[in-house]
Amino acid sequence: MSKNHRGKGIRPLFSKGRGECPVCKKTNVKILYEQESGETKAKVCKICRAAIKHGKKSLI
Repeated sequence: MSKNHRGKGIRPLFSKGRGECPVCKKTNVKILYEQESGETKAKVCKICRAAIKHGKKSLI
């Protein structure tokens, strides 16, 4: 099973994939999941990705 969002795969990313999520504004979380809403694309945290998928939050 692939584990793309852990350890070795995220080391070359800026700050090891950590930053501030544009949706929930949490800091120092992994923002590895690319989410798109219409023409807008953004990288969000795992929790916000699931919430957007289920319609509980929006990217905008």
